[in-house]
Amino acid sequence: MDATGLLLVGFTILELLLLCVVVAFFMRLKKSEAIISTLQSRQEEFLNKLHFNAQLENELVRSFQQRQERLGELDRQLETQAQRLEKLLAKAREFSKSPSFLRQIILAGHKDGVAPQELARSTGLSLEEVQLIIDQSG
Repeated sequence: MDATGLLLVGFTILELLLLCVVVAFFMRLKKSEAIISTLQSRQEEFLNKLHFNAQLENELVRSFQQRQERLGELDRQLETQAQRLEKLLAKAREFSKSPSFLRQIILAGHKDGVAPQELARSTGLSLEEVQLIIDQSG
């Protein structure tokens, strides 16, 4: 073999080595692309989950605000109702202390057979006052 043949064999071996290096590089590139693709898909999944969690959090905050507003409204209604009931109780106390109401209670109780002592105790009047009312009606 002469120098040209050796040179040809040397270049062929060199080309085969370069081809092997290119194939190895290509395989590593494919593997890297697969890893990058996997990472990107996981990143997209993670971003989707973050977005979903953000939406849930917004809905929870909105729901909490609505409940707080409703509770405030119910509290105001309850306060209004309590004030109304207090006024009614005050009127009932005034009415129950009126002489005509006490007279009706005593007469109805006497008619039902309730003892004058019991009527005096329940109305807050003295026994003499209860007797007087009973005697006046009879």
